[in-house]
Amino acid sequence: MAIESQKAWLSTPLGSYLQAQEHALFDSAVSNVFGFNAVQLGMLELDLLRNCRMPFSFRAGVRQGAVNCQSTQLPFQTSSIDLLLLPHVLEFSDDPHQTLREAERVLVPEGHIIISGFNPLSAWGLKWALTRTNDYPWRGTFLSLLRIKDWLALLGFEIVAVPMSCYALPFANPSWLNRCQFMDKTGSRWWPMMGGVYFIVAKKKVLGMRVIRPDWKKNRLKNLVSVPTQRQPTQNSQHQDEHE
Repeated sequence: MAIESQKAWLSTPLGSYLQAQEHALFDSAVSNVFGFNAVQLGMLELDLLRNCRMPFSFRAGVRQGAVNCQSTQLPFQTSSIDLLLLPHVLEFSDDPHQTLREAERVLVPEGHIIISGFNPLSAWGLKWALTRTNDYPWRGTFLSLLRIKDWLALLGFEIVAVPMSCYALPFANPSWLNRCQFMDKTGSRWWPMMGGVYFIVAKKKVLGMRVIRPDWKKNRLKNLVSVPTQRQPTQNSQHQDEHE
């Protein structure tokens, strides 16, 4: 099962290495974003909102979390979320551009989106191209950083930061993986665009709009969730099971 494949891989030495790297990135980023409502969509094995300072935060997935939903049809009210995390959601979405359109819809003006993705222009991307098995994460579609930035720009997002991580070679053998971790210290200096994982922090910009905050004191999860917008459904795929 796809979910079990993700959980099993995250418990491996390489998966644990990824978790440590991504926790550090998300912990730093979310602590500097302010607002009222934060959502982590997918990859629920990692609590990426643990450093979030917002008064109301929750996690959502296909069959787990406080809200069950698909990334292409988010059941949240328009302009209701201040911070949305998409950890490795786009690689396993049937329609990643639609996922970003939904993200833009639910975010408030000046709201933030934080995306992590596997970089195809890296040693990790090379292994993905050569492996292409049904195991996580190699079964996904690695999307280039340039493509994601272009999509965000078309949707009116302003890029705030784009750090990279996971410069170590993706060895399954823990001994070889440990020998390569020195590359994390030198990678950002010598080959900055070849990290195995890219990390995008972007802000939703709405020209000519004045931001007026609602009275969130009365707000609860049930007030954020609404009937999903009417859209043509995308084909279901086992890829989306990766992000519960």
